[in-house]
Amino acid sequence: MMRLFGTDGIRGRVNRPPMTVDVISSVGKAAANVMGQRLGVRPVFLIGKDTRLSGYAFEYAIASGLLAGGGDVLLTGTMPTPGIAFLTISMRVHAGIVISASHNPYHDNGIKFFNRNGYKLSDELEGQIEQLVLSGEIRLFANDPVNMGKARRVGDAQGRYIEFLKSTFPRELSLDGIKIVLDCANGATYSIAPLVFSELGADVKAFNINPDGININAGCGATTPEFIARKTVEEGADAGIAFDGDGDRVIVVDEKGEILDGDCLLAILASHMLRRGLLKGKTVVATVMSNMGLEKYLESLGLTLTRTKVGDRYVVEEMLRTGANLGGEQSGHIVLHDFTTTGDGILTALQILNILLRENKPLSQVKESFERFPQFSGSIRVKEKIPLEQIGGYRELLDSQQQELNGRGRILVRYSGTEPLLRVMVEAQDEQLGRKVFERLMDYFRGVLEAG
Repeated sequence: MMRLFGTDGIRGRVNRPPMTVDVISSVGKAAANVMGQRLGVRPVFLIGKDTRLSGYAFEYAIASGLLAGGGDVLLTGTMPTPGIAFLTISMRVHAGIVISASHNPYHDNGIKFFNRNGYKLSDELEGQIEQLVLSGEIRLFANDPVNMGKARRVGDAQGRYIEFLKSTFPRELSLDGIKIVLDCANGATYSIAPLVFSELGADVKAFNINPDGININAGCGATTPEFIARKTVEEGADAGIAFDGDGDRVIVVDEKGEILDGDCLLAILASHMLRRGLLKGKTVVATVMSNMGLEKYLESLGLTLTRTKVGDRYVVEEMLRTGANLGGEQSGHIVLHDFTTTGDGILTALQILNILLRENKPLSQVKESFERFPQFSGSIRVKEKIPLEQIGGYRELLDSQQQELNGRGRILVRYSGTEPLLRVMVEAQDEQLGRKVFERLMDYFRGVLEAG
C-alpha cells in the first residue's frame, strides 16, 4: 500500500502520487476532519509555501480540502518553513502547513504539518489522516454546507516573522560595518533574509532572489555552497550565508571562502554557549551523519553528543526528551530551542554573527577547529526499498568491513525517508582505508539494488 507520510511529511514528484492535487485535497479534508473531531471546535490552519511553480496548485488544493472538511484557513503566501512554525504559535492557530520540498528541485513538492506548539505533527495524527485518505473513507465524508470553513490572506505575515527574527539578535549589538553575502536559493527567504540583515545594519549583497517557480535550489543555495564561497571572496565580505529552498537550513562561509557546514556551526555554538553558561545539560543533539570529529571535539570540552536518526524531527524529539537546547544536522538544520521549535537558517546565521561580534574576530578565527574524520558518502537510486537485512550477503559484508575499520571509523547505510535512494556513508581516520570500504559497499549495492 502507498504511504503518504515519511520522515518529513508528504513529499514526491509533482503530478505523481502522492503529490497530486486530488490526493492533497483529500489530505486537507482528512486533516480538518481529524483535528475537528479531536478538538471539538472548528480548527484553524495556517498555510505557507516556498516558490515552486506547483505551490500555487497545492496551496489551493489543500485549502479547498480543509475548507470542505470544516476548517478555517489563513494563507501567508511565500514563507520559510520556520516562519510558519513561529506564526502557528504566535497566531494561536491549531496547525501550520508548509508546501515545500525543502532542498529538492522544483519538480518535487511536499506538505508538512506543525501542531499548535510549532512541532511536527505526531505520528498518531499523521496515521489517522493517512488512513482516511488511503482507505478512500474521506471521499464519503460530506460536510453540511453550513459547517464549511472560511479563508483569508494574512497580509502582515512576513513582517511578523521579520520582527521576531530581529528580536533574537542582542539589542546592544549592531551589524554596522559588517558585509554579508546572501544566497537565498531563489526560495522562500528571497524577500525576507535581505531585509532582516540590512535592517540590523549589515551591508548586504544578495544573490538568487529572483524566483521564477523553476530555479529554486538550481545550482545555488545551501546544497551548492561553492557558489556562496566564491561570491564571499569576490565581494570581500565578512561572511557568506546560504539557505535552502524553504529556509530551514543554512551553510555559512568565512571571509576566506571556507565552507562551514552544520557540524562546524554546532561546534561554534556549543563552545560559545558553554562559555556563557547558556548550554543546557552539557549536551548537543545531532544525527548519525555528524562527523566523529565533532563528537571528539565536544568530548574535549566535557560535552556529550547524543545521536539520533536522520531528520530534524528526531533531533527535536531528543532535545525535548533530554532538555537540550542545541541540536542539528550536518546538512545545516540547526535547532536553537531557546528561540524556536525547528531549524531556522536566518536565526542560526544571526546567532553566528552575534558570536563574531562578541569575539571581535574574523569568522575564520571564531570557528572552532576539530579534526574531521575523512567522510565518504553517496546515494544509489533504488527500484524498491528492500529491507537491508533481507538482502543476501549484506550482513556478512557489513560486518567484515566494520571489522576492517577496527574501531577507527564507522559505516552508515540507510534508505532516504523522502526519496527512492539508498545512502551510504563511511568515516575513517585512515582516508585510504575509508575510501576503499566505501567503494566496496557502493559496488555491492549498485549490483543488488540500483534502479535501471
